[in-house]
Amino acid sequence: MADLSTKIGALTLKNPIMPASGTFSEELAEVFDLECLGAHVTKTITRAKRAGNPVPRVCEINGAMLNSIGIPSKGAQAFIDNVVPFYADYDAPLVISVSANTADEFARFAEEVSVPGVAAIEVNISCPNIEDDGKAFAMRPVATGDVIRKIRSATHLPLWAKLSPNTGEVVEVAQAAEAAGADALVSANTMLAMAIDSRTGRVTLGNIMGGLSGPALKPITLRMTYQCARAVSIPVIGCGGIATIDDVLEYLIAGARAVQVGTATFISPTTMPRLIHELDQVLDERGLSSVSGLIGTVKGADEAITLAEYV
Repeated sequence: MADLSTKIGALTLKNPIMPASGTFSEELAEVFDLECLGAHVTKTITRAKRAGNPVPRVCEINGAMLNSIGIPSKGAQAFIDNVVPFYADYDAPLVISVSANTADEFARFAEEVSVPGVAAIEVNISCPNIEDDGKAFAMRPVATGDVIRKIRSATHLPLWAKLSPNTGEVVEVAQAAEAAGADALVSANTMLAMAIDSRTGRVTLGNIMGGLSGPALKPITLRMTYQCARAVSIPVIGCGGIATIDDVLEYLIAGARAVQVGTATFISPTTMPRLIHELDQVLDERGLSSVSGLIGTVKGADEAITLAEYV
């Protein structure tokens, strides 16, 4: 059996498979043993209670899913009182995903949720920044650096910065997050998109636009992961369209040290444990003693690939 463990900053994960925020909940414990996962990543929460966006909130399109959930939340205290204790029985580290409207609010929130039982904070800086005309923090390096710097000063916990695929400054944003104190990057959140029902002429989401996820997103976030892994020295966690073992392998080869599985869990709730099992099999088949033997091994187009490697 190969060593599947991987390090994300100060945290050692038993394997590189974990959920993407918003696609994982305590109810999955009724489907499989949550202890098998490398980490537990909760749905994004806000400091105050939040109702979320108008319905319809989700729709399917070819090769992808659109969602405009709007981060419904019961608030920080309800999360600390009810959700954190649930995960106390598991050894897998608990990573909480948080969202806020301003950099100062992010910092106050991070301090508030830095409680025993929480191993790391994933900061959803892909959400609107009301101090910058609603543009997401992760759209620009300066805004990214500002928010991460303030959060870093407010908590001792590891910080994972969840990036946006909607920016044209991927490398610069990644480097700004690292320079400001992020311990890892998550590449990436959903891509802004929309869909229209041609029969009725109506938009399919109640909020008009939403986030694109699923297989159609993977080539974009895989490219982002590759770019980020080459540009920073902190770990990068790949996220976007992961459903098969080949998807996992591609992200690891591109430079990711771990991956997050999202939309595929809605289709098959046992996707993550299956991928863990298949990863172990692939490493054995390739004669690799650890998952680190795959990470960052991508070949350039000008490098020769033998027929044996291709097969």
